[in-house]
Amino acid sequence: MRAIRNNIFKTMIIVLSSLTVLGVVALILVTNLGGTEEASGERSIDDIRESSYLTDDITTDLQSGDYVRIRFRIVTDSKNSLEELEKRDFQVQNILIKELATMESDAFQTGLSGLEETLKLKLNEFMTEGKVTDVYTVDKVLQ
Repeated sequence: MRAIRNNIFKTMIIVLSSLTVLGVVALILVTNLGGTEEASGERSIDDIRESSYLTDDITTDLQSGDYVRIRFRIVTDSKNSLEELEKRDFQVQNILIKELATMESDAFQTGLSGLEETLKLKLNEFMTEGKVTDVYTVDKVLQ
């Protein structure tokens, strides 16, 4: 009789321990993966704005001799990435000046998507904390 009670008690302890472990695992999964934004890969516009950097106006000459004034919004994947990018503002300007110096005015007018992609790729080479996800041209003037 005593042996049966011990076996029932041991079985009850094992079942309760297993349920507790499963509950803790489920709680961790729900809190870390529970957001619908994260599950679908979509970020809210507020999150995007909070992790994006607006460059200063950059004025430089093109290879064709025309002058351009341009400004970008650079979106990063996190606030830590944004902080790093803000510290690298001089590298952003350097990349832009070098890329624009090789462009003709016709290529500049039609090739902004290529310039945005080049800027994104080159910045990601420098980044150590996160990455640049998007680059948008928000202002441009060609003279």
